[in-house]
Amino acid sequence: MPNPSVTETDVLEALRPIIDPDFGKSIVDLGFIKNLQIDGGDVRFDIELTTPACPVKAEFEKTARERVSSINGVSGVDVTMTSNTRGHVSDPSKPQDVLPGVRNAIAVASGKGGVGKSTTAVNLALALRQTGATVGLLDADVYGPSLPLLTGVQGRPVAEDKRIHPHEAWGMKLMSMGFFITENSPVIWRGPMVHGLIRQFLTEVVWGDLDYLVIDMPPGTGDAALTLTQMAPLAGAVIVTTANDLSLIDARKGLMMFEKVQVPVLGIVENMSYFTPPDLPDRKYHIFGKGGGRRIAEELGVEFLGEIPIDPRIVEGGDAGRPIVADAPDSQAAGALVTLAGRVARKLAVLAVEAPAVADANITWVTSTN
Repeated sequence: MPNPSVTETDVLEALRPIIDPDFGKSIVDLGFIKNLQIDGGDVRFDIELTTPACPVKAEFEKTARERVSSINGVSGVDVTMTSNTRGHVSDPSKPQDVLPGVRNAIAVASGKGGVGKSTTAVNLALALRQTGATVGLLDADVYGPSLPLLTGVQGRPVAEDKRIHPHEAWGMKLMSMGFFITENSPVIWRGPMVHGLIRQFLTEVVWGDLDYLVIDMPPGTGDAALTLTQMAPLAGAVIVTTANDLSLIDARKGLMMFEKVQVPVLGIVENMSYFTPPDLPDRKYHIFGKGGGRRIAEELGVEFLGEIPIDPRIVEGGDAGRPIVADAPDSQAAGALVTLAGRVARKLAVLAVEAPAVADANITWVTSTN
């Protein structure tokens, strides 16, 4: 007796119960199912996600394969996971010559120095890159640039025809004031000079097409930070803090700055949250206090994006130009940073779908072919 014919309706109805947790809708109704092909009992289709950093992509692929395989008459299922990164800017009226090829510019900020903002920014960018996204990293801390040290990249970038070509390392494009000065050279500039440099970084650097540009913001809410928030077409901001009260007070100020310039705060991440001794894996020592990041997030009505533990390898790797996400990927800290990247990417995808402001670049990212 011949196998019953499999129809497109059969496949879509089998996939319909799969719900995207961020949108609360079926992946079928969201239009994620692409290139559906049926050849007898063989079924092929793509699941096109809104970001390559989707944390549930493996679950989607597994569930989709199982559900379609259970259809009577199906003998083989080929699922390909792809992504079309959606772009979002909080203020589409900003000049079009500022970061024209960047779909999502993410500000990583803190109200004060010393909370690990730059280290968080570098590892967030690298975690996004490891998902397959195209990523750039801009060190906008003019007075205290740390990108050369944290990535191990040195030397002056190439400039031609009034365009600056960023360095490339770790699969990312990198730009920093630190590439233009020696290690011991202080930057003693007044506001207008800082404003001009930041404008150069935003308009004269050949960033190309990027899914994400992570911007390591200057600490505090001074001229440099304000210039960036006013000029850059930011998609959203991540606030880095520690659990102690002094850092939390300054985190409030940073959050209020973004609110005043109408940049959505994607959430707060608590860095250096706790320390777990290697010989006591079940213990957590909250050296800088406990729960402060979550408390301030709830108080200010933004999402708490997670805790990053203290790990000596973060400092050791940072000093040697080896970000922990790459240097110790199985560590708790690296796992927390990868989770942070997934949450940030998904929040940006939701913003882009709810209020699309940048044309999709139709970039396809392939994660599986079987």
